[in-house]
Amino acid sequence: MTRKIRAAAAIALIGATALVASGCSAGSDASEDGGKVTMTFWHNSTTGPGKAYWASTVKAFEEKYPNVTIKTQAIQNEDLDGKLQTALNSGDAPDVFLQRGGGKMDAMIAAGQLMDISDSISADAKKSISAGTFAGYEKDGKTYAMPGAVLPEGIWYSKDLFKEAGIEGTPTTMDELNDAITKLKAKDIDPVAVGAKDAWPAAHWYYNFALRECSQKTLEDTAKSLKFDNACWTKAGEQLEDFNATKPFNNGFLTTAAQQGAGSSAGLLANHKAAMELMGAWDPGVIASLTPDAKPLPDLGWFPFPAIDGGKGDPKSMMGGVDGNSCSAQAPKKACTDFLNFIVQKDNQEGYYKAFNAIPVNKEAQSVVDSDYLKSALAAYQEAPFVSQYLDTLYGQNVGNALNTSVVDLLADKGSAKDIVETTNQAAAKG
Repeated sequence: MTRKIRAAAAIALIGATALVASGCSAGSDASEDGGKVTMTFWHNSTTGPGKAYWASTVKAFEEKYPNVTIKTQAIQNEDLDGKLQTALNSGDAPDVFLQRGGGKMDAMIAAGQLMDISDSISADAKKSISAGTFAGYEKDGKTYAMPGAVLPEGIWYSKDLFKEAGIEGTPTTMDELNDAITKLKAKDIDPVAVGAKDAWPAAHWYYNFALRECSQKTLEDTAKSLKFDNACWTKAGEQLEDFNATKPFNNGFLTTAAQQGAGSSAGLLANHKAAMELMGAWDPGVIASLTPDAKPLPDLGWFPFPAIDGGKGDPKSMMGGVDGNSCSAQAPKKACTDFLNFIVQKDNQEGYYKAFNAIPVNKEAQSVVDSDYLKSALAAYQEAPFVSQYLDTLYGQNVGNALNTSVVDLLADKGSAKDIVETTNQAAAKG
């Protein structure tokens, strides 16, 4: 969420790390006594292979660094941002935690809550992770997080349900997407699953329409000004209004969760109850956790968000970005940065892919990606002229929350495209 992912779940938001530190602040937990260090680590993998991965990775780190003990406890993804902000503001922050970047990270930097790790990034990490990937976590020449996972967004779909509906190929334009939706409805198949109960998954539709309607410059300038006065923001909402009018979403989507249980939007796709879901590249792992046999969905496919007519955004641009981990300002620097460097080593990143069915950030580890859908997503990501961070992250928590809520209001026929812009501008003006 995530999200958002968002972007951001049982095995969701790949690369996202969040665990509830067991009641102690970073300052008191990160105690050094005779060379012994205890750290707290927050991650959001609450079940299955993802949770097991972090447990084994922490154990391996502790074996390599016997003077360091790491306390971990998972937080459900949808609860993470709120709990983390409360912990940071109260001085009770975990030592290591998920960093989504964007305006949310900028606010933490301004409050003095993050550690500058620039001089502690290992040579191996600098070699295996692209400079462009690190750029998302840099501000004023300093680096505040270690990237962990590549998160391109697109539409995940069931090849079997597409075949059943007589859909050939994948949609490349909105007209083609609408045609596919019509064919799915004719077969009594819910076309698109969306977890609007959690707000951000529904808002991702607006983000992507905005990415097509608005230029790269507008998106980047808005991150600085937080003024949504360009006409493209309203046009994006109008695109969403038109799309919503076709009734593309699953029955009861306004009360559907995103990533928890078989009835969630990811669960509907996992169990062939819906044909498509718009989501970031953590989704395959979530879907796999919700299939009847808890294995990857055999007929899963992926395609980019379709092009629209007349927009100023490049049709190959993508929503997405990178998830990573930060050290809090009060964390024990050597132990914390040693851990950040450790988790992005090639073997650990290969294990990450196997656990999360998601794209690792280490370029050398990306060779283990063997699923066609992630290969397609990674290729599109690498070819994209512009990749925008999810807008609720890019524009900060207050603006992001207002944006997400107003999008859901539109989908519930309680608001309009104009309302999205007005509500978001009001939130920005409040600071």
